[in-house]
Formats: sequence, C-alpha cells, structure tokens
Amino acid sequence: MTTRYDIKRELKQCYAPKNTDWALVDVPAQRFIAADGSGDPNTSAGYARAVEALYAVAYTIKFASKADLGRDFVVGPLEGLWWSDDPEVFVTREKGAWQWRMLISQPDWISDDFIEEAKRAALAKKGLPAIAEVRRESLKEGTCAQLLHVGPYDDEGPALARLHHEYLAAHNLRMSGHHHEVYLGDHRRTEPAKFKTVLRQPVQAAD
Repeated sequence: MTTRYDIKRELKQCYAPKNTDWALVDVPAQRFIAADGSGDPNTSAGYARAVEALYAVAYTIKFASKADLGRDFVVGPLEGLWWSDDPEVFVTREKGAWQWRMLISQPDWISDDFIEEAKRAALAKKGLPAIAEVRRESLKEGTCAQLLHVGPYDDEGPALARLHHEYLAAHNLRMSGHHHEVYLGDHRRTEPAKFKTVLRQPVQAAD
C-alpha cells in the first residue's frame, strides 16, 4: 500500500516543531491555494466563507488527484498570513485591523491547471460563490523565526511581544514578510487550552 503524501510528515521542521520559544528555521518554497480578506476572523462572515471555499477546493483536488493521477495525499492544515500597517495590533489583539490570507498547502505535482479544474468542479457541486475567489499562491519564506504555541489563539500576544521587542534585536534581525500561522488539529473538537499553532515570522539581517 502506497503511503499517502502528508505535508506534516514531509516538512516536520515547518509543521511539527517542538520548540516553544523562538528559534530559526529554513522554510522551503511552497505552493498553496489561497483566499484573502480583512477584519476579525471570529466575527467576519467573509472569513468563514473563505475558509469554507478553501476546504471545498482542497478536498476536490485531493479526490481528483487520487482518481485521475493515482496519487493520494492528506489535505494540509489551514494556514494564515496576517498583516497590518501596525504590527502591534497582533500583540494587542486588535482584530478589526487585521488583514489575512488563508492558505492550504498543495503537493508539488498539483499543477495550476489542475487547481483551476478543481475550482470549476467544486463550484458546480457546492455552489459557493467564494470558490471563485480562491487562487494560487507561491511562498518562499526562507529564514524564519518560529515556535509552537500551545493554548488559545488570544494567548499568543506575549510570544509575539518577545519576538518584536526582544528576539529580533538580540539576533540582529528584522521582519521581512507577513506573520504566518499554521493551525494544527481541529479547533472545533479541541478545547482552547490544547490548541497547537505554529507561529512563524520571515526574517532577515537588520544590517
């Protein structure tokens, strides 16, 4: 029996870190399906629609890959890029000022045309207008500061404050991309105290 491709197994350094304080990691180039928006993810109807559309397309790709290409894979975890004109809003949790791009990683054999065909099939089957907004995204983050956060999302503030105000300066680094989060497990079936989130920040030398 062929083992299904699983991004969490293939890129353990990016999807299964053990360190709970900031450490540097090299993140390879990846391809995703993506959906953009803004505002508080807890209350934004646009956020809920975007995530629903992403999963609809992701599972359509998975099943089509198995049926048409003979290659099965585990749908990757939901990920998010987050940014704002003022990065301190992530420390203070002022969610109305957040911009976001939600992502689900794709295996390297899934072509752009395959994604577009899956979008058409998912839209025909599910009838979700937000599927039309799902697009392809490539990321090459390179050197990143990263840690595993265990607990509620709103408890991330102190870790981000350490990154912004201590870790970067101590290592002569500056932020060079959007704040990135990877949501491990199913938050609908997990109590917040046990949430596991990879927090990642692309960085480069400050000089």
